[in-house]
Amino acid sequence: MTKPFITTALTVCLLVCFGTAQAQLGNISKNIKKTQDKVERELPKSGNSAAKPAPTTQPAPTERTNNTGATAAATATEGTDYYVCAATGKGKTASKEQPAKDISALTMQLKPGDRVHIAEGVYTSKMDQSTDVFEIPISIIGGYSPDFSRRDPWGAHKTVFSGSCDINKAATTERIGILTDKGFKDWKGEILVDGIIVDNGARNYYSDATETFIRRKASPETGKNPTPNTPGIKIRAGSGTSVVIKNCVVTNVASTQGAIDVQVGKNGKALITNCLVVNNTGEGIMCKTLHQGAEGIPAFTVSNCTVLFPWKYDAVASWGGNCLKFDGNLTITANNNVFGFGDYGGVDNIKQCKKVTLQNNLFVGHKLYDYREYNTNMSLGDVEDYANFITPQSGKNFSETIQLSLEKTWAERYFNRKEISRAEVDASAKVSNSGANQLRAMFGLPLQAGTVATDAEIWLHRIQLEHVIACGLKPYAHGSGCSKP
Repeated sequence: MTKPFITTALTVCLLVCFGTAQAQLGNISKNIKKTQDKVERELPKSGNSAAKPAPTTQPAPTERTNNTGATAAATATEGTDYYVCAATGKGKTASKEQPAKDISALTMQLKPGDRVHIAEGVYTSKMDQSTDVFEIPISIIGGYSPDFSRRDPWGAHKTVFSGSCDINKAATTERIGILTDKGFKDWKGEILVDGIIVDNGARNYYSDATETFIRRKASPETGKNPTPNTPGIKIRAGSGTSVVIKNCVVTNVASTQGAIDVQVGKNGKALITNCLVVNNTGEGIMCKTLHQGAEGIPAFTVSNCTVLFPWKYDAVASWGGNCLKFDGNLTITANNNVFGFGDYGGVDNIKQCKKVTLQNNLFVGHKLYDYREYNTNMSLGDVEDYANFITPQSGKNFSETIQLSLEKTWAERYFNRKEISRAEVDASAKVSNSGANQLRAMFGLPLQAGTVATDAEIWLHRIQLEHVIACGLKPYAHGSGCSKP
């Protein structure tokens, strides 16, 4: 195991109809085509180019269907560039000179392969709906100055996707979603999300003004949505699509699975690089497959990311709390990352992926394990001896105490929080002598308990964005972790 959690913690605290004639002609044309096809099939496969002349011009790209579920063509077009600026945007021209106000204004005009460039500002989607989900393969690039002449995604020109917890207008789906696996399941192009900050702090429902405890259920009385249990960035793509997420920050996300959640199909690949993922429930980064065959297994690379403070789903959950987790039927390489302070662990291979490469990753402060295969918890020192699915290319992973520029009150709350177990909750549950329980007892059924007395006092308390970014700007040993883009 890495250095003891409490010791490391203290160090940190300190610092996605024609007429009949035309019909007849059409039939004649089809018969001719069938004859041609038959002749071509009977030609010897000699490789002689005269047997089947090559076209003299490049064919036009095949037109794609929209996102209604029909299969799209298998190649990507060049796409169009659109521009968005919260401060100066208006209308749907979406040019550099006349940008749109929000990416949600462009939803009906976007086509596969389009790119949306977004200037600095806080974006809450159309009428504060707080979510942007697309079913076409597009790219989203943020971090620009208002005139789009400069980029500084983590500095002067932050593009922040946030929202509202208002039950009357805000939705709780993923903050950014690009879901193309049905409408464009064979699209051979790239989906890119670059330089976007997702901060769900304003979307979460906290128990009170101190923002120290998230609530999972809505409150119609106070007009609050439940805290979204969805990813900050979710991409789900089909066969042969390439996914790239880079230079992104995700924080205060109370997801069930990944704060960054990527799923690709057969022959798909994904690169998650130079991302900062801090203070989220579930898994920090979740890599998933849509393909179950033996051929065309998707390939993932997670590199130079800093993933800190992944919480369990809730105070008594038996899942979540890992920096990196992945499905079984894929290959994954994780290199030069910082994995720190998981409620459970660093890298979770409970689904037994057979090809895992870990190189030059810093592991620090995890409570139960640095690496897990199925139900076998291992410290970093145990991996070489006991891990079955780590490739021979793996190695040079390390552990050491780190210092972080955290706000003191946040750090003290985190490291001094009261944690409880499922056993404690079960023990504190009170069985009532209700009529329902008397009936259950007559038939030998388990009695139903009432309210649970034991509860946590702190759960995913909000961290300010400036302190999150500070964690990403700090250099770590051996070139591990993210850096300012």
